[in-house]
Amino acid sequence: MIRVKTLYKQINPPAFHRGIFYAFLLLFTCQGLFSQARVEVIEPKKNFGHVKRGKMVVLNYDVYNAGDSPLIILEAEVSCSCTNVLFSKEPIAPGKSTRVQVSFDTKSVYGRQDRVVYLKSNDPKGEARLYYKGHVSKK
Repeated sequence: MIRVKTLYKQINPPAFHRGIFYAFLLLFTCQGLFSQARVEVIEPKKNFGHVKRGKMVVLNYDVYNAGDSPLIILEAEVSCSCTNVLFSKEPIAPGKSTRVQVSFDTKSVYGRQDRVVYLKSNDPKGEARLYYKGHVSKK
């Protein structure tokens, strides 16, 4: 028994437990630092087929938050004024999704169309891309 007490004094349990406490505190604090939103588009490529010039093409994309903190879509960048993007500015909870609507006005274009919409969000890995293509006939 004396030997056990001597060994017990050498380990100094209160300091040892304090160290474990601080290690767990650091672990849980750092976990919040590493949590991040992650944007995923369920079906990023759409084909609207053949349409007549002047028709409005409407495409819906499902955007999913695969991260562990809320995802916020900040803005959508398009290459021409013929494309309009509607999205919610509300945060998307982890594991949830939202719908992004892309409207493409064909009155000023014709022929093969191959377009990209860039969705900027708080995902640290970068922007999401929504692709759509199709053919617009002259008449």
